[in-house]
Amino acid sequence: MKNFFSNYKIIFFSINVSLIFLYLYPGSVIGWFIYGNKNIQPQITPDFIISSNHFYVFVLISILGFLTFPKLNQIKILILYLILLSITLEFCHLFVPERSFQWSDLFGNLIGVIIVILVWQIKNIYEIFKK
Repeated sequence: MKNFFSNYKIIFFSINVSLIFLYLYPGSVIGWFIYGNKNIQPQITPDFIISSNHFYVFVLISILGFLTFPKLNQIKILILYLILLSITLEFCHLFVPERSFQWSDLFGNLIGVIIVILVWQIKNIYEIFKK
């Protein structure tokens, strides 16, 4: 599976472009598609302290990124990219009509990225001790 994504980087880039479009669109494209109303945001699971939708999206995009770019120098750039993307997209909501900046969304983005980074680190440590 790792080879599949690293051979087809277009999947990661396409999902990134889609994410940026959905994030910066004034209103909810998915809400418009599902409910016929761009003011309704679909909720996968209830929010706790962080936004669950944002958490799930950034976990998914981070996993795809780690599968797409397996080399260590690529991973360092990917981690920086994912963290900056999660912060930048949420702060852009300050300027997008019908969208609003929320700390819970920002923390959902960041925690989604950080969890995948931690799992990747634990996997690497396990592989070192396994040898």
